[in-house]
Amino acid sequence: MKRDFLTLFDISSEETESILKKAILLKSGSDRNACPLIGRSIGLLFEKASTRTRISFQAGIYQLGGQSIYMNPKEIQLGRGETISDTARVMSRYLNAVVVRTFSHDRISEFAASASIPVINGLSDLHHPCQALADMMTILEKKGRLKDIHLAYVGDGNNVANSLIEAASMTGITISLACPEGYEPDARVITGAQARAENRIVILRDPVEAVRNADVVYTDVWVSMGQESEAEEKRQRLREYQVNSRLLSHAKKDAVVLHCLPAHRGEEITDDIMDGTQSVVFDQAENRLHTQKALLEFLLG
Repeated sequence: MKRDFLTLFDISSEETESILKKAILLKSGSDRNACPLIGRSIGLLFEKASTRTRISFQAGIYQLGGQSIYMNPKEIQLGRGETISDTARVMSRYLNAVVVRTFSHDRISEFAASASIPVINGLSDLHHPCQALADMMTILEKKGRLKDIHLAYVGDGNNVANSLIEAASMTGITISLACPEGYEPDARVITGAQARAENRIVILRDPVEAVRNADVVYTDVWVSMGQESEAEEKRQRLREYQVNSRLLSHAKKDAVVLHCLPAHRGEEITDDIMDGTQSVVFDQAENRLHTQKALLEFLLG
């Protein structure tokens, strides 16, 4: 039976732990000669621009011995009115899995419902589970554990925040999120996560309160792709939520800083923090490669 990865809740806590262990092994080079995707073709259907997701998947698929086929809707019949369902059914005859990066989460859900091969969420407006896997790997590397780590997220309660909430509920991370009113994470995600791990998810208004004694401080862009029409309003509402030296001083002295990139330097994060000694942002970006390779092995093994 095929397995999809549309949200973190599509895999169990035990499976998440196994994927992270495999990713760390892959990063170490111990499985350098393993090529489990030989003879496999993986589609990359991207409706949104990408740097890290596209390159890390293409490189990872190649390193595992497989072939990646990159597509955007303008290059295939989906862009001329072919239905999502028909596209998914046809691709299922040619490919072994598909990574979909899109705007509406409903589109990827519809695609997965019609596909007979694994579908991986490369990003949607509601979830970014591949990013959260890399985030957990990075925290594990830097802090040696996930359980009882205090993760503080500051800024827009977007798709990354939603997936971090799910990650926290699955791993024993305590997460506090500081977001302005009206920019909180999705209520359905919060409710679903709280049902799994009570008292580990706290939504706040004050970024200082959220960051106080945190082990990890995380932020993301204030204006995501597709939100350009509300850009100025969001910047005004979020200007007190910048991760800077003043805010970071309230976290633990050995706290690390995460950002999923791309960063709008000078908006959600300052240069001195982004490039400072507490930043592990580029290790975090690298870990997209290793966790996605481990995920592909898990789904196609």
